[in-house]
Amino acid sequence: MSLGDSLAIKILREHLVSPPETLRPGQEILIRVDHTLTQDATGTMAYLQFEAMGIPRVRTRRSVSYVDHNMLQTGYENMDDHVFLQTFAAKHGIYFSRPGNGICHQVHLERFSEPGMVLLGSDSHTPTCGGAGMLAIGAGGLDVAVAMAGGPFGLPMPKIVGVHLTGKRQPWVAAKDIILEMLRRLTVKGGVGKVFEYFGDGIRDLTVPERATICNMGAELGATTSIFPSDDITRAYFHKQNREQDWRPLAADADAHYDEVIEIDLNRLEPLVAQPHSPDNVVPVREIAGLKLDQVCIGSCTNSSFHDLAIAAHVLKGKRVASNVSMTLTPGSRQVFATIARNGILADLIAAGARVLEAACGPCIGMGQAPKSGGISLRSFNRNFEGRSGTPDAKVYLCSPETAAVSALYGVLTDPRDYPGDYVTEREPDVYDTHDDGMILPPSSHPETVEVVRGPNIKPLPTRGPLEEDIRGKVLLKVGDNITTDHIMPAGSKILPLRSNIPAISEYVFVRVDPQFPTRAKQYGGGVIVGGSNYGQGSSREHAALAPMYLGVKAVLAKSFARIHRANLINFGILPLVFADPTDYDTLQQDDELVIARVREQLQAGPDILVQTTAGRTVRTRCEVSERQRAILLSGGLLNHVRMSQASGHSMADAAAHLGTATMVSTSGQFRPGKPRLEEVHA
Repeated sequence: MSLGDSLAIKILREHLVSPPETLRPGQEILIRVDHTLTQDATGTMAYLQFEAMGIPRVRTRRSVSYVDHNMLQTGYENMDDHVFLQTFAAKHGIYFSRPGNGICHQVHLERFSEPGMVLLGSDSHTPTCGGAGMLAIGAGGLDVAVAMAGGPFGLPMPKIVGVHLTGKRQPWVAAKDIILEMLRRLTVKGGVGKVFEYFGDGIRDLTVPERATICNMGAELGATTSIFPSDDITRAYFHKQNREQDWRPLAADADAHYDEVIEIDLNRLEPLVAQPHSPDNVVPVREIAGLKLDQVCIGSCTNSSFHDLAIAAHVLKGKRVASNVSMTLTPGSRQVFATIARNGILADLIAAGARVLEAACGPCIGMGQAPKSGGISLRSFNRNFEGRSGTPDAKVYLCSPETAAVSALYGVLTDPRDYPGDYVTEREPDVYDTHDDGMILPPSSHPETVEVVRGPNIKPLPTRGPLEEDIRGKVLLKVGDNITTDHIMPAGSKILPLRSNIPAISEYVFVRVDPQFPTRAKQYGGGVIVGGSNYGQGSSREHAALAPMYLGVKAVLAKSFARIHRANLINFGILPLVFADPTDYDTLQQDDELVIARVREQLQAGPDILVQTTAGRTVRTRCEVSERQRAILLSGGLLNHVRMSQASGHSMADAAAHLGTATMVSTSGQFRPGKPRLEEVHA
């Protein structure tokens, strides 16, 4: 007797394009995309790519351009990008969330999320909206551009893992501790090729913002996405957002089949903390309590909801942040900011000595608030990669807002259960401040009159030609396991403003690993990179593939790849090769000369790709790709492939069909958060 379907399977089936006979984990599937989102660090390049396809208006149900990353305006570059994004959105049918309106994931959850829809975002933490029952997936900007043009999104069919939550959290145990427990058990590699679907009596104890925290940080597991059902708790959240008409009930079948099941007893969970320099280096807070702190930060797209700031105000009200601690708080959205201002929470935080920042990503991406030299920073963020904070030798710990607030009061890492006061029971306000969506601008109803404004830092989109007949080059760099996109293409206040200028930003590729890498790559005319396991984990930033492509990188040989980065490499024509025998990794060294002869012929013949080394050895690698991905690699990248299809006389819809889809354009939807002046977007 067959079992029922999980919620993730139901949504995938509803969105399949040219459905396969079976949904076998690992096989490529193509799905229709309803919503897209971009942020300003990835959006400019994504929209240049969309523009190159020659499509006048987006063909999605809803596309939104957010500004939340490059908020420090120490030069002209960031605001130039903001103006480009605003005018481009107005012209091409995209909603624009202005600077100051908040972090893309928080705002999309509040004002645009729709249970059962597929959201594709050019940011790895897009799964946040899984807290509202969306199938929300992070991807590279080029994949998002294709989706906006009406094309499908291709991904390996993930395993569906059920996470069974039982019991009820004890006071001072947060939703953040649930996802830290998942990371403690599974590591940053444990979610690759998987969707985590949460179910059980324990989910009744979680509000939508708390569910969103768990889904958000599922990205650190390497997961495709995470999702919760849409239930009466979801409905209550939509009611408070004045959007109950966008809610619908969705859940797995009672006898749903899961490929794996993980059991978590919430009764037994305790406050946890991730130690430097990985989100999976997790221990109970009590084990390292007493650690002296220099900085405490509450915020980021993971923990900047109303409750996250309310718990800090509850702990600090009438008291003062410890003298040895610099404390910052970041509201996730203008809505959260307005709500805490209205009910007095903001005043309590200011009186306690906390520094309240604007609604943006801020310190999480190294955009200000870098710790002191060698400093210890306790953060409610999602990543603690070495150097990400902006201080190379800082030590960043990740925890819940509950743990962060109590620790800020005492100046040392403290188990919040040791706080003598009562636990705050206010998890959500009675109603959110939804009276004004004026910071969300609708697209122009007269796009022909809109001029797209381009500043001097916005450079033309770099491209490459088709895949070569032979690849010959030196090993430019050899790196170890768990290399992140922060290692490959750093963020921070100095580098992020260059995201729309690939020639300039390419000067920073791998500089935190080897400052000479860009110079060497140009001197050698490009080459290959050798990596360990889980190469490219972390952010969705396609610049970690695009900038190396610009420097002439033709292939990456690794033990395994993170999902989004592997897709980005393919999209930009870089071969992602996996060692057939992982011990061959040990035989390769920097400056070795490698030759991949007849590479086009090898790629067309099947997954085995033979690589010849300086010493005359043959290293067997595998390039496991779908027919669609093989065609993209042979073309030299996804944009080349679309252009070639169009040059053959196909429209964009036909070009997208050539990528494997039958029906391209989803229906238009109406934005209904309360302001009827925000008109409908029509494809």
